[in-house]
Amino acid sequence: MRFEDDLPKGVIPATLLAMQPDGSVDWTDTRRHLSSVAGTDGIEAITVNGHASEVHACTLSEQLELLDAAGEIAGDRIPIISGIYADNSAEASRIARSAANAGAGALLVFPPAPLAIGGQLRPDAIRAHVASIADACDLPLILFVYPASSGLQPKLDDLVRLVEAVPPIRAIKDWCNDPVLHARHVRALQTLPRPVNVLTTHSAWLLPSLVTGCAGLLSGSGSVIADLHVALWRAVQLGDLVAARSVADQIAPLAEEFYRPPLVDMHNRMKEALVSLGRMERAVVRAPLVKLPAEEIAHISAAVDAAGIAREGALEPAA
Repeated sequence: MRFEDDLPKGVIPATLLAMQPDGSVDWTDTRRHLSSVAGTDGIEAITVNGHASEVHACTLSEQLELLDAAGEIAGDRIPIISGIYADNSAEASRIARSAANAGAGALLVFPPAPLAIGGQLRPDAIRAHVASIADACDLPLILFVYPASSGLQPKLDDLVRLVEAVPPIRAIKDWCNDPVLHARHVRALQTLPRPVNVLTTHSAWLLPSLVTGCAGLLSGSGSVIADLHVALWRAVQLGDLVAARSVADQIAPLAEEFYRPPLVDMHNRMKEALVSLGRMERAVVRAPLVKLPAEEIAHISAAVDAAGIAREGALEPAA
């Protein structure tokens, strides 16, 4: 299934990947998680094979199996976005073709890590990488824009030229981490003759981000609080600031816990939150990520309580 007019928009949770104690994929728990998130009223799509599902540590076979599982569970109702994470452009194109053949409705394109050492000064390099992915399939692309500190953030003028040069780019996942630049992205991209939607992933300051006029949000914390993201999105769209502030206040304890330093553990923390809530059996991550210390896990559980999210009973068998 694809987005209307191929324009990704609205609330799009990025899902997690459940693991067995030995680090292999727990497909039963993963399918349960996918079903839970995809069943949230008001979301527009879900994302697999992103940072949240530890795509950096997954084989292509595992990525395609995850995409297949998501498609079986929800692909007839909502689009499934699949991440394209590769440092080699030829490999990225091969993954894109495979994801398209497996039923993805859009692709989330990660910037290749080799460009972190000055790649923002060679916009032709990122353009060639993205163009090769676009040539490999006919799917709409979501370009992942990283913070300036990563060395992978294109200058705004270069970003505009890039989306104009590669028409399949229909949205960006904006992680520029700069409120002023983020607002400029919204104004510049969403008003182009061929609009490119801005999907925020500034989940640590989501309410201020959304009121800039973003076309949606694509966030790993949606794996835990998709319903609250929908409630916040709807309140902002209605211009109901009182309701929006109320939802943002409820989200705050978990956002503060998920996104505090070191950020490398943000999705690790989300798994622990799901365990605390009774939605995932165990919180196992693949190396080089490591298990959180007991004290931090306790803080996450306390944040779940502070957010007022009801815990669930014993896990039911996955569908």
